[in-house]
Amino acid sequence: MPTVTVTATATPEAANDGGPCKRDDLVFNMSSQRDSYAGSQRPEFRITVVNMGGGSCVLDKGALDLRVTSGDDRIWSSRACHRGGPSKVTLRRGVPLVDTVTWNRRRGCERGTAARPGTYVAELRHHDVERRIFHLR
Repeated sequence: MPTVTVTATATPEAANDGGPCKRDDLVFNMSSQRDSYAGSQRPEFRITVVNMGGGSCVLDKGALDLRVTSGDDRIWSSRACHRGGPSKVTLRRGVPLVDTVTWNRRRGCERGTAARPGTYVAELRHHDVERRIFHLR
C-alpha cells in the first residue's frame, strides 16, 4: 500500500513593504558626544531610528524635528531649516537609520543672529526621546 504524506504550509501575512512607517513600529534615540561647545564648535546630535514592524516602510525624515530651545524661547528647528536631499527613506526591518543633525549656532535659519553663550535644550519633537541639555561657551 502506498504511503501518503500531507504537508501543510502556512501563508505568512503580507509584510508592509514600502508603505508609510507606522509610529508604533519605530524606535527612536537621540545622542550627542558632548555637553559643552566652545567658540565655533557646532553642536551635533545623532538620531537613530529602527523599524521594528513586519517589513520595510517609508519614513519622511522631513517630519523629524530637532528643536533647540532656551527656556520658552525656540532658537532653532531642523525641520524649519531643512535643506536639500531627499527626505523620504526606506527603512528595512531591524536596520537602523542613523542621521546626524548639526546646529550652526544661529537663531533661525542661515542668516539669524549668533546664539549667545548659555544653557540650551535639544529635543526631538513628538517622540518619546530623552532631551539633551548642553552649553555654549
